[in-house]
Amino acid sequence: MAMDVEAEIRDLKRRVGEMEGSFGFLTEQVRSVHKDLLAFQAQTERRFDGVEGRLDGVEGRLGGVEGRLDRVERGLQGLRDDLPGIVGDAMRSVLREVRAKPPKSH
Repeated sequence: MAMDVEAEIRDLKRRVGEMEGSFGFLTEQVRSVHKDLLAFQAQTERRFDGVEGRLDGVEGRLGGVEGRLDRVERGLQGLRDDLPGIVGDAMRSVLREVRAKPPKSH
């Protein structure tokens, strides 16, 4: 069997050319996807920065609410502690007034 070297070289060149074309196409596709991914990453980072800023604001407001609730809780605790004395003082005052008034005649 005689080999046609020139035909074999042409066939190899054709196949290499096809592979180079495919490689070039894939390279362009990868570049395009990479560019799109970089744009998506930048957009996502901007959005996350915006969300993070809003969450910081919410945390600040919640801190203020927490402080006010702490003050209310302390006030209620103080009222709970003081209420027996307040009621006792009021009752003693009323009883003193009742004892000091002469009975009414009918």
